[in-house]
Amino acid sequence: MARLATAQKRRTAGAPAFTLLVNRPIGRLLAAWAYRAGLEPNQVTIISAFFTFTGLAVVALSPPLVWVGLAVWLSLFLGYAFDSADGQVARLQGGGTASGEWLDHVLDCIKISTLHIVVLITAVRHFELNSLLWCLIPLAYLIADNVTFFAIMLKEGLKQAAGAPAHQPDSFRWSKSILLLPTDYGVLCLAFLALGWPALFMAIYTVLALATIGRTVLALTKWFHDMRHLEVGV
Repeated sequence: MARLATAQKRRTAGAPAFTLLVNRPIGRLLAAWAYRAGLEPNQVTIISAFFTFTGLAVVALSPPLVWVGLAVWLSLFLGYAFDSADGQVARLQGGGTASGEWLDHVLDCIKISTLHIVVLITAVRHFELNSLLWCLIPLAYLIADNVTFFAIMLKEGLKQAAGAPAHQPDSFRWSKSILLLPTDYGVLCLAFLALGWPALFMAIYTVLALATIGRTVLALTKWFHDMRHLEVGV
């Protein structure tokens, strides 16, 4: 555990509080177990994907009952914790690999896309929708999450190509971290605890979607201005 304390990611400006206070500490415990069990980082990534996609399959295939929501939350929560653990195991073993980082990011992209698709599926199949217009919410949420994911990857790649630091030093603030809680994947996982009460789940999901869309618009504006300051021949 002492070695794991030095294998943590630095706090970035956009890191929400749930990820920092809950997910990473639990991921540290899972990383310690995985390291002692002799697991490779990619194996931990696959375990994460197993829990995550099991939970998402349950959302798509099962009726929205209280116990289903609990099972989905637990599965997604464990998947998220193992997703934090794989990088920590990699750092314990001397650093990650290009293939490992690629696998992790590809699965993350599939995960966030699939999550909103299964919400749409269960809404059409099981929710009493007054209007199909609500189905635009998961689609807009999906677009916002995917655009943000792609923009972050592209921004970091362009900064690296320009020789600029990927993150500004001392840019983390707890006030901003707490403000970003509605955009945290861990909080989105918690929303599935309300799956047995569809109206409540839809309300929570809509609030999180609007918060994420707003964050995406503001972030894209800032990142565009950041890119204009880069002198990169691309």
